[in-house]
Order: sequence, then structure tokens, then C-alpha cells
Amino acid sequence: MTMSDDPADVQDRTVPKAALERQAPTFDGVLEARDRLSAHLQPTPLTYSTGLSDLLGAEVWLKVETISPIASFKARGALNHILLALGAGTCSGAVTSSTGNHGQGVAYAAKLVGVPADIFLPVGSVAIKKRMIRLFGGTVHEVGRDIDDAKEYARQFAAERNATFVDDGESVPMIEGAATLGLELAEGLAGIDRVYTPMGSGVLATGVGLSVHSRQPNAEVIAVQSHGSPAMVESFRARRPVERPIDTFADCIVCRVPALQALDGILRWVDDCRLVSDDDLLSAMHTMLVLGHILVEPGAASVLARAFLDREQIRGKRIVLVVSGANVDNGMIARALSKPALGG
Repeated sequence: MTMSDDPADVQDRTVPKAALERQAPTFDGVLEARDRLSAHLQPTPLTYSTGLSDLLGAEVWLKVETISPIASFKARGALNHILLALGAGTCSGAVTSSTGNHGQGVAYAAKLVGVPADIFLPVGSVAIKKRMIRLFGGTVHEVGRDIDDAKEYARQFAAERNATFVDDGESVPMIEGAATLGLELAEGLAGIDRVYTPMGSGVLATGVGLSVHSRQPNAEVIAVQSHGSPAMVESFRARRPVERPIDTFADCIVCRVPALQALDGILRWVDDCRLVSDDDLLSAMHTMLVLGHILVEPGAASVLARAFLDREQIRGKRIVLVVSGANVDNGMIARALSKPALGG
């Protein structure tokens, strides 16, 4: 995945009025996002995995987002949001809250277009993610006990400075940008039976569901979260927001307070939401490395962990695993390798 390095090319683009006024993500918005991002992002690989296909008894394809400059899918939505804000003249700077990956996406996109980025992380966030945010030009603020605490500080900071708040959950452009991933996989592989996607705030799962169902209505989309952060899964089942505490190291798939925009999208576009244990995440990390030949962080391993639990359901079917991120430190890699691989 590559991006243009010319900020002038970005800031001179006009923004369709409808894109700014949309109250919910649409497939037309996804197509517009693809066109908007096409000068800056290249499609990521969709590749068949022989090893994982053998493990699961299914035809397993990987949508690999880990090769991007920020090692996750998050640049898609962040850049789409910031491009729209720039076109509307409402982006003196970009502000967000994050556990790390989204913050990197915002910092990277802001640097690309030449505006400052302030990223609010909960205290104790992963060191490598903080380091990468700073390397991408973002200013790191560590506040609050979790992502939702950090969001309150970030919102206030953005309002005081007339900066655009890039909300990972409530921003329609974020969802439509993330949905370009789903569009690529749905147009790149016919006859998909099921897609597994990680779920934190719900932006990626909503976007994947929207695009996949728009292009392949018979495909199922399954979103996966940790038992240690089940708010979105329980909200899906209750059909209303359910707040739950966070107790997991899988920071890219956490959420304490469900975002209403993303939850609405999950209820509309996702077929089911399921949980996995943290031990399964570590074993799936190990397995993805040795059989899938891809390094992933714990939350990104959730798709393989869940597919392994569902292997009787998916036997003989065509499956896509969304490999969403690889921002992980040496300690977590060693911890994963100390666990047995799935099926081992």
C-alpha cells in the first residue's frame, strides 16, 4: 500500500456536498471513498493460504492489511475522513482517541496532507504503537483508563482548537473508507461463503459487511471480539448498546461504550458477532505465523481463532479472513509462541 506524497494534490480536491451530509454509510459512499483514496492507496493483497486451508478443512483466503505503512487497515478511514474535512475547510488539524492502530492511521494521513495530529491514548498503551504515532508526526497524549476515557479528553481538545475529530465509531467517512477493504475482497474473489473480520469499535466490521453484502449478498460476515471486551457482541445480541468493562491484552478489538453509528451498521450489515478467549488469540497468532506466514497482533488473530472454533460449520467452504493489523511487540510475540498452535 502506497500513498502520494504531494499535499497539494490532496487539498485541492473538491468534496461532493452529499458526502459531507450523509448521516449513515452507504454503498455509493464506499464507491466515492474508493475513488477519493485511489490516488493515495493501492489495493492490498488477497491471497490463498495452503497451510490454513489444510488446518480448517476449507478454502481459506487472507485479505492482508499488514503490509501498509502503518501495518493495519486504519489509514483507509482516517484518510477518507481527513480528505473530506479538508475539502470542506474544516480541518486545521486532526484529533482522535485510539489504542494505537487508529492513532497511527490518523497521524499518517495528517502528515500526508500537511496538518498536525494529536492522538489521545489510554495510559499504559503499547509502546511500539506510541513510538510509531510519533514517527508519523503525531503528538501523543496519554490520558484515562481506557479508549472511551481518552475519547472524552480528545473531543474536548478538538473542540477547543476547531480541529476535526476523527471518531473511530461515529464517523461515516471512517466507515466508508474502511469499507473499501470489503469492496476489494468482494470484487476480487467470487463465490465467498463467509468473511471473518475483527471488531473493536465496529467500523471495520460495518464497512466489510456493507461492501460484501452489496456485492455478494449470499456471503456471511462474522465479526469477532475477545471475551475480555464483549460490549459490541453483547450489544449485537441485545439489539441495543450494552456497556462492558475491558479486560484483555487484545487492544485493537476493545470497546467499553458502543458507538451508535457503528452499532447501527453492525445490526444492519453483519450476520453474527462471536467471541474468542485470549488464550485462543495467542494460539491463533502462533498459527498465523507458522502456517499463514504472516505476523499479526492478538486482536487481528481473532479471525483465525474463531474460524478454528467454527471449523465444522465452514468445512469445504470458501472463507476470507481479514488480517487487520500487525502492531505487536517482542514480548507479545514470545508469549504467543509459548502457546501451542491451533490444532497442535
